[in-house]
Amino acid sequence: MTRTIVASATKEAVIGFDAPFCVIGERINPTGRKKLAAEMQDGDFSTVEADALAQVAAGATMLDVNAGVTSVNPNETEPPLLAKTVELVQGLVDVPLSLDSSVSAALEAGLQVCKGRPLINSVTGEEEKLELILPLVKKYDVPVVAISNDESGISEDPDVRFAVAKKIVERAQDFGIKPEDIVVDPLVMPIGAMATAGLQVFSLVRRLREELKVNTTCGASNVSFGLPHRHGINAAFLPMAIASGMTSAIMNPLRPQEMEAVRAADVLMSTDRNCATWIRTYREPAPEGDGAAGGRRERRRRRAG
Repeated sequence: MTRTIVASATKEAVIGFDAPFCVIGERINPTGRKKLAAEMQDGDFSTVEADALAQVAAGATMLDVNAGVTSVNPNETEPPLLAKTVELVQGLVDVPLSLDSSVSAALEAGLQVCKGRPLINSVTGEEEKLELILPLVKKYDVPVVAISNDESGISEDPDVRFAVAKKIVERAQDFGIKPEDIVVDPLVMPIGAMATAGLQVFSLVRRLREELKVNTTCGASNVSFGLPHRHGINAAFLPMAIASGMTSAIMNPLRPQEMEAVRAADVLMSTDRNCATWIRTYREPAPEGDGAAGGRRERRRRRAG
């Protein structure tokens, strides 16, 4: 079984076929969040701190960290800001991090300060990106998200997206990077714009697992883009993707409906051993003095007396 190992300074996590689904919290990302971008530019990290703590409390396995606050001179502004954000977040929570940037200098700045074994997010099939990012992956011995698009853009043909993923896996091996350190994003298309988007990604994930034997991830909410009641679609999509072999997703763990769907899928896929996480999360506590717990307390009280 392919197992991608990520780690913080104190905690290891596994992305794998035989592991619980890896929830990568998406909230620390200023893209599309003007207020957060402005705060981070001004040195105000209060929302970052709140989002980091809330996502871990909600059950995130990892946290994605993005500092792309502006498109103006990102090669200058993003590296120090990503490094600062990484240091702050890893000082607050003990889960592994995903360093999210399209700027190679920012990724390296984050890698230099990040403790443990983070995930790099991401590399594409473009030759320029492969030559920039894969040496970083090898140098720091970290896993990387491989996005299935290249110089020609994002293809609507799933066979083309599979071919791009295969190319990245093979090019990574040229750098001495093992397939278990490649987590492929097959690119989830919006179902409202492409009726077969769900079927495509389920088929792609199965091929990636069976033929390339790699782990997979996606931006889970992409599937519902443009539709009303998006969380209902997301909550249905996630367990179907998991049953097809998807092993992680970048998603919002603060949505209870979606987290419940993930935890239920773990139970049904037998990766939640003895249903332990499900029971711990959803079992109602016994009222004080009632039931077995109350009986045990009463017996201890009598013995002490």
